[in-house]
Amino acid sequence: MDERTKQLLSLGREHYEKREFDKAEHYLRQIQDREDAGRYADVYNMLGVIHHDRGHFEEAQASFEEALAINPNYTEAALNLAVTYNDLGRYEEAKKIYQAALARGEDSPGQLDPFVKGKIANLHAEVAQAYVDAGMPGDALHELRKAILLCPTFADLRVRLANLYRQVGDNEAACFELEEAIAAKPHYVPAYVTLGVVLLALDRRTDAIERWRQALGIDSENKAAAMYLRMAEAAADGSAKDEPSA
Repeated sequence: MDERTKQLLSLGREHYEKREFDKAEHYLRQIQDREDAGRYADVYNMLGVIHHDRGHFEEAQASFEEALAINPNYTEAALNLAVTYNDLGRYEEAKKIYQAALARGEDSPGQLDPFVKGKIANLHAEVAQAYVDAGMPGDALHELRKAILLCPTFADLRVRLANLYRQVGDNEAACFELEEAIAAKPHYVPAYVTLGVVLLALDRRTDAIERWRQALGIDSENKAAAMYLRMAEAAADGSAKDEPSA
C-alpha cells in the first residue's frame, strides 16, 4: 500500500467510525478509483454500510458482494450482505449467506462462542428497543436482523422482528420470521399466536385458525390464542350463515 492510499484509508476509516458517512465516502471513493482498489475488501464493506444506511440496498449489495469477491472469508461483509438480502426480501439467499459465514467461522480459531453471541444478540435487541421507543422502526429492524443473524434460533427475537414488520406493513416478511421461529422452537406458543394474527391479515383465515389451535394444543390455557380462535370461528360461522342457500 502506497502512502497516499494509506492516508486515504486512514481518513476514510476515521470518519466512518464516527458515522460521518459523507466525509468517509469522499475518501473511500478515491481509493476505489485507484488501480489497486481490488485489494481492499474493507473499503467495499464500509461503502456497503454507507449505502445501506441511506436505504440504497442494491448498491449496498453490490459493495458487499465485491468485498466478498476480494476476500471470501470476510465474515463481517457476509453478515452485512445477509442483512441486505433480508432488506430486499431475498430471505433464502440471506439464510445461505449466513450459514456459509457460520461454516467458515467454525474453521476459524477466533470464532465467537455461543454465550458471547447471545450476549451480543441481546445488546442488538436492546438497541432495537431504544429505536422503537424513539419512533425509528427502520433502525430497529436493522438491529434485530443483526441479532438474529448471530442467534437464528432465538425464537423470541424473531417474534419481536415479526411484530416490527407488522408495524411497517410487511406481513409477508413477518410471516417468514414467525415460521422460522416455529421451526427453531416448535413449542414457542407466542410464535403461533402472532402468526395467526399475521395470516388473518393476509386473508388466510383457515391457516390462522389452524395456528391458534396448534397454540392451544401446546398451552390449553393461553388466553390470547383462545380469544382469537373464538372470534375467528364466530366470524366464519357468520359468513356461512350469510351465504345464500342453493
